[in-house]
Amino acid sequence: MDTAEVILSVLVVVIIIVSLLSNVLVLICFLYNPEIRKQVPGLFNLNLTFCNLLLTVSNMPLTLVGLVSKAQPGGDGFCQIVGFLETFLSTNSMLSMAALSIDRWIAVVFPLRYHSKMRHKDAAFVLAYTWAHSMSFSTVAACLSWVGYHRLYASCTLSNPRASNRTQFVVFTIFFHSFTFLLSFIVLCVTYLKVLKVARFHCKRIDVITMQTLVLLVDIHPSVRQRCLEEQKRRRQRATRKISTFIGTFMLCFAPYVITRIVELFPAVPINPHWGIVSKCLAYSKAACDPFVYSLLRHQYKKTCTDIINKLLKRSSLNASGRQHESQVNSIPTVE
Repeated sequence: MDTAEVILSVLVVVIIIVSLLSNVLVLICFLYNPEIRKQVPGLFNLNLTFCNLLLTVSNMPLTLVGLVSKAQPGGDGFCQIVGFLETFLSTNSMLSMAALSIDRWIAVVFPLRYHSKMRHKDAAFVLAYTWAHSMSFSTVAACLSWVGYHRLYASCTLSNPRASNRTQFVVFTIFFHSFTFLLSFIVLCVTYLKVLKVARFHCKRIDVITMQTLVLLVDIHPSVRQRCLEEQKRRRQRATRKISTFIGTFMLCFAPYVITRIVELFPAVPINPHWGIVSKCLAYSKAACDPFVYSLLRHQYKKTCTDIINKLLKRSSLNASGRQHESQVNSIPTVE
């Protein structure tokens, strides 16, 4: 292994560890907090976490094995099953992000009708569609033997070793990425930009009220006035930063891999083998980013994590004090 392959192997290991720990933490918060379970977005987060966890334990370690050994991990049948899972899970996770963006759009644009428009049964219907959509592409690829070991990505994924049906594979690949990556990206852009438009409108209304109040309060201290103006600026930037994070992480992680898969369809264009692994690592890194982007950085999840930690520390301190008290009792001499 050269230096680049060693670095890429370490990167895959880091992604596996971060993805596993963060997604398990999201799952623990979901099971611990009943308020999170009652919310409709919690179902979409649960589905996204489920896909990320399965991808972490089933595909990422085999990519690491393929990268280190430079050979296919397991037999052809085993690799086809893993490739089927990779296609299904990656598609399902993209559509889950699109579902979360639709949920936020309804909550912000139609706040008074949110609970009637997005109920648990509506969320279940959306999740059923994501599963059917993901299963259809994965099943077609598996039935046509278009999943297997791909040396460029050191992974069991979409692959067509036969030259006889290359045209059909090209059409399927373009169709697949158009109705997974491109569709999800369009939904994210449309919904989140509408959310940003509404958020900026509300910020302008708040800013007008704030400025009118500052004008009326002529005796207000300059430092208080300055803090109010700074809070206005932070309020305007907060919504833009969140929307940029949602769309930016999606593009940064998935776009290089999808573009590489499209360019790969043209044999005349050479692709560096190290770049193939880098693009795959970027796609895998989305599973490590999602828990922070959609869950762990939110106040409700932060509070739940704090409650869990405090409960564990309290229980451990009680156990320690109990053992200490027991040892003190045992050390007291008995009078016979």
